[in-house]
Amino acid sequence: MTAPAAATPVLEAQDLAKRFPVAGGIGGRGRVVHALNGVSLSVAAGETLAVVGESGCGKSTLANCLTGLMAPSAGSLLLQGEDAALMLRREPMRFRRRVQIVFQDPYASLNPRRTIGDTVGDALRIHGLAARRERRGRVGQLLAEVGLAEEHLDRYPHELSGGQRQRVAIARALAVEPVVVVCDEPVSALDVSIQAQVINLLRDIQRRRGVAYLFISHNLALVRHIARRIAVMYLGEVVEIGTAEALGRRMLHPYSRALFAAAPAIGRPSHDPPHLDPGRPPPLSGDVPSPIDPPPGCRFHTRCPHARPRCSAEAPALRLVDDRLVRCHFAEEIAGHG
Repeated sequence: MTAPAAATPVLEAQDLAKRFPVAGGIGGRGRVVHALNGVSLSVAAGETLAVVGESGCGKSTLANCLTGLMAPSAGSLLLQGEDAALMLRREPMRFRRRVQIVFQDPYASLNPRRTIGDTVGDALRIHGLAARRERRGRVGQLLAEVGLAEEHLDRYPHELSGGQRQRVAIARALAVEPVVVVCDEPVSALDVSIQAQVINLLRDIQRRRGVAYLFISHNLALVRHIARRIAVMYLGEVVEIGTAEALGRRMLHPYSRALFAAAPAIGRPSHDPPHLDPGRPPPLSGDVPSPIDPPPGCRFHTRCPHARPRCSAEAPALRLVDDRLVRCHFAEEIAGHG
């Protein structure tokens, strides 16, 4: 059995860590926030890898590290086999062309004083991908690819709907022909009906261009629909990663099981909460520990129904169990109990 990783990665993170110093406050001096702790994952050309987890688990910090917006505190990042840190120092524009990001809020990510034509055209101008006389036509083609008309070229962000603004953000990302697009909660700020349109658009673009997506979301039903593989994060660590099909059948890590069990199931009456659904794991008790002072050993042991003395004494490694990677000492036992 081989590990469920990208066959030929275009983007690969190896033991990424990110720590933020805590400034000021009582007891704050010298303390750090452990936002990421040894995250390893990869995504192949034409693949969608989804990253899910509770708010504060490190998803957006991971996105910023993968796109070069933040430098990791430790670990390495490879882009098409090359050292991304070295590329960012020596040839930052080459890195920026290959890796793009679509942010959660399309209104905040677009300059309100720039027209849509200028916003998308700036990407072509900065990277020298089109002469001035050709730029408007190229922008028009990009807007058509994301379902917008030429009439939108001269409009400003406030004149567009939320869905249209996110289409502009996608067109801007595509303008430089990236190999990877990191989508950081790209539809969470949109109406449900518009979310489906944008997701279908992203899938169509992937089929045409072969671009890879790292898709960050808290919508578990959505990631099962769009992703080939899913990585589950908890308190700065990947605790389980495997194909969407495998995780859809059965989760092995106790946190993954609780997280997916808490998601609303189609067909359940609105008055029937998840914890009353037979066969579902009970909801988690307790609060998420502080990333400033994470628990020793397994970071999940303070909330885990299967925790034993070993869990608080020894940090589990991310290891192959059945058809996925799991960070749990007792994953085989949990798997045996269905």
